[in-house]
Amino acid sequence: MQNTKLLLTSFTLVGLLALAGCSFPGVYKIDIQQGNVVTQDMIDQLRPGMTRRQVRFIMGNPLLTDTFHADRWDYLYSLQPGGGERQQERVSVIFNGNDQLVSLSGDFMPGVSRDEAILGRDSGTTAPAGNVEQPKAEEPAKPGSLLEQIQQDVDKVETVPVPTQEPLETSPQ
Repeated sequence: MQNTKLLLTSFTLVGLLALAGCSFPGVYKIDIQQGNVVTQDMIDQLRPGMTRRQVRFIMGNPLLTDTFHADRWDYLYSLQPGGGERQQERVSVIFNGNDQLVSLSGDFMPGVSRDEAILGRDSGTTAPAGNVEQPKAEEPAKPGSLLEQIQQDVDKVETVPVPTQEPLETSPQ
C-alpha cells in the first residue's frame, strides 16, 4: 500500500515537473527565416536593361516563377523572431520580351534602406563613445626595412593606359 502511494506520488511529481518545463516562460525560441534574403544592396545594384542571368547573379534564384507570367520573378522573405511578430518582404522583378529588366516592385525601392529594420536593429542608434576605436596614425617605414623597399617599388611603377580595341569593319570588301 505504501509502495503504491509512493509510486503514485513520484509519478505525479515527475508529471508536474515535465508539464511545468513545457510552459516555462524562459524557454528559448528560435528565429524562423524563410525565402530569399533580399538586401537593399542587392536592389541598388539592379539596373534597367539587365539580362535574366545578371539579375540571377545579383539576387539569386527566385522563390516563385509563375508559369502564366514567365516575365515576372518573385522574391519573398519572411522572418519571425522567436516569440515575436512575423515580418514579410516581397520584391517582384519584371522582364520584357527580350529578357531584359524593365521594372521592380515590392517592399524595397532603390536608395531606401530597410536592412536594419529587417534584422531587428535600429539604424539611428550609435555605439557608446567609450567603445569606439580611434584609427591609429600610420607610422612611416623604417629606413632599410622591407616595407620601405616595397613602398619605393610601388612609387617607381608607371601607369600605362589600357588599350582599347578599334571597332571591326562590317562592310564587305
